[in-house]
Amino acid sequence: MYDLIPIVAILSGVCVPSIVLTVYLVLNYQRRRRMMELHHAERMAAIERGMELPPLPTEMHSGSRRRSTSLLPGLVWFFVGIGVMIAMRTTGESEGMIGLVPAGVGLAYLIYYFAEGRKIEARLLEQELAKPEEMKI
Repeated sequence: MYDLIPIVAILSGVCVPSIVLTVYLVLNYQRRRRMMELHHAERMAAIERGMELPPLPTEMHSGSRRRSTSLLPGLVWFFVGIGVMIAMRTTGESEGMIGLVPAGVGLAYLIYYFAEGRKIEARLLEQELAKPEEMKI
């Protein structure tokens, strides 16, 4: 009887998040598809009446997604490494040197961000700001 507890815990830890993720992805897909259908119907009605075409909703712009940056993953990895080192030192299990691995990955991300990432992000932002002017009909 008590042998089933770890099995149920592991299966719950794996199955529940994957089910939640699947439901989220399906609902998000259905919402985006419905928005696209409504936008298409609106455009077709405007064409039939000879009216000006409505612009694409802001949720459907390909550039509306969050730009990828190396700052956030760098901070996450760095502080996870620091947290592992502190936790291992306080429990006395080891010196906490294993925490240097994620901290090193985080530092690499942060060094890249401060060396090159900001320049790339500035160029991408300029391109995104220039796009709406080009898209006008």
